[in-house]
Amino acid sequence: MSRRPLHILLLSTYYRPDIASTGVLMTELAEEWVRRGHRVTVVAGMPHYDTGKIWPEYRGRLFRRENRAGVNIRRVYLYVPRARSSLIGRALNYATFNVFSVLAGLAAPRPDLVMTASPPLTNGLGAWLLSRLRGVPYIYNVQDIYPDVAIRLGILTNRRVIGLFRRLETFIYRTAAAVTVIADGFRRNLLAKDVPPDRIHLLPNFIDPEFIRPLERQNPFSSRHDLDDRFVVLFAGNVGLSQGLEHVLETADRLTGEPDILFLIVGNGAAREGLERETSERNLSNVLFLPFQAEEDVPAMYAAADLCLVPLRRGVTGESVPCKVYSIMASATPLLAAVDRDSDTWRFVEESACGEVIEPEQPDLMARRIRELKADRVRREEYGRNGRERVEREFTPRAVGAAYLDLFERLTATSR
Repeated sequence: MSRRPLHILLLSTYYRPDIASTGVLMTELAEEWVRRGHRVTVVAGMPHYDTGKIWPEYRGRLFRRENRAGVNIRRVYLYVPRARSSLIGRALNYATFNVFSVLAGLAAPRPDLVMTASPPLTNGLGAWLLSRLRGVPYIYNVQDIYPDVAIRLGILTNRRVIGLFRRLETFIYRTAAAVTVIADGFRRNLLAKDVPPDRIHLLPNFIDPEFIRPLERQNPFSSRHDLDDRFVVLFAGNVGLSQGLEHVLETADRLTGEPDILFLIVGNGAAREGLERETSERNLSNVLFLPFQAEEDVPAMYAAADLCLVPLRRGVTGESVPCKVYSIMASATPLLAAVDRDSDTWRFVEESACGEVIEPEQPDLMARRIRELKADRVRREEYGRNGRERVEREFTPRAVGAAYLDLFERLTATSR
């Protein structure tokens, strides 16, 4: 059935060239919708995620227009805190993006619908306001459930602040035309909060298997960082508080007697400075930190790994499958996930047979599994093949992008 072209207005704090998981996902969705003949306007923050500062060429401006792969991008100023752990800094970051994204959205041609991605939760306010002012429905895409995660991590402890965020969460779920979730655990969470079942739509995340793909283990990235003769255990992504990477450092400490094993941590985030300091204090010569890599180097980065880690703190992993899991699977690299038992991630890895799972915060067990997988190349290759095959079957931009468009068609048909 042919679709009438839609104009989709997408609010996303991060959008390529930021190397942030949500930004990459929103980029690939937007470009897929354009390939299918739709018009997409993205309102995004100025690039800053990989450096912690707005890029020099974007500084001193409130708005900037770009075009990438047919997507109209309207970048807006947002405050970037020096310390990502600063609650006041984060509040200013969220507030400035919301104010300027609404202004940019009002200046864009009238869309058929508005969609926003969370976190942060406050993006829902901007989408709601634009939907009211433009008279169109809005879709709230849940990549992580807030404030639940912040409460579990101890970031939010003030009862009044928690209550404020709970009321905001309820307001967004009540006013959104649809709430899309990426895992069944998210759906169960929202049902427990009395969100109507017919408003919740399970649409998984995905990865472009033509971009992230199996490559040679020895490649320019591995040569540049002296990885060719090491067994590389890779963590790539946000080096944040929820990952529990201090336990990975404890694992590295237990494996210092095996100098061919190298722990490669690629990314930036609130926890990185402390982890680097701990690495130095422990004198861990088997840990290497690198910043976020340029987009074109990401496939080679995954290919240079023999094993990828997906660690999370205890109690954090009950309701989501991290985006990095799909990237690892697409690269045909095996993974070792340290996640809560019976979480969505635990079940997903077991169903996909793309790696192994252990419970979080167990450095002795993690070290033992790494040794076992290092010694069993056949098992690693089987895990890699299984992951790649499932991604190609189920988790591509084409398949998931089409599912979103089906939802958009239903929503816009009833709102006309």
